[in-house]
Amino acid sequence: MKIEEFLESLPDNIVSGEDVNLSKESLREIFGLANLGKDDIFYHLGCGNEMGVSIALRDFGVRKAVGIDINHNKIQDAKRQTSLSNTPGVFLCEDVCDSDISDATVVLFWFADDKVIEPMMKKFESLAPRTKIVTIWGPLPGCMPQKVKFPYILNQTPFQKTGLQEQLLSIFGVKCVDFVTAWEFAERYTKSIAGTQTPNDRFLTIIQTLVIWINAKNLGVSCDDTIPESIQTYMNIMHEHFGIDFEHLLNK
Repeated sequence: MKIEEFLESLPDNIVSGEDVNLSKESLREIFGLANLGKDDIFYHLGCGNEMGVSIALRDFGVRKAVGIDINHNKIQDAKRQTSLSNTPGVFLCEDVCDSDISDATVVLFWFADDKVIEPMMKKFESLAPRTKIVTIWGPLPGCMPQKVKFPYILNQTPFQKTGLQEQLLSIFGVKCVDFVTAWEFAERYTKSIAGTQTPNDRFLTIIQTLVIWINAKNLGVSCDDTIPESIQTYMNIMHEHFGIDFEHLLNK
């Protein structure tokens, strides 16, 4: 099957990241990248649990922290947890596309669905100048990142528009993308969302490596004119052992 078909066969909550919660270490890295501090109003969109809000308040001393998630049970649990720890976080059970985030100074936004990203881009563009939007793995469409500590990507309003090639190279901080770069950055992403000693982390790293390199190849920013042996080997492994095909992506 094609990689797209494989992803579509997975449960929605896995593909969407609904049941993936960032570790404390990842959240602290993100907040460090954003230079989160006492004057900030922080919004965690699609918060899942209370951890991001609690760390922003407790460890970074933000003025206000708001977690928003459409899952009622998760929001109720987040409220219970912060009540037990006496943390003054705000939690809203809402669709982020309908939420008022107009007072935000720092936003953590981790969504892959274009139906969410497109309306949210309009919201982000209307925010006050120097508002920071942090995404994970994928950058805001058409925007040049202000800072990158992959897989965490920070944009700041007003956004600087750019093309896909320039955007990709700015994220990886290289003149071209080879196998080593693709693997290194894929592994960083895997560790950020999976932690350590996760049974499927190597499988996820291989998939992400292939996606990074193939995207770079199609955009004309790979270091190789031909498919490197290492990339071909992993494509063969995915096809022969898992029945997952990547070859067709090179023809797009």
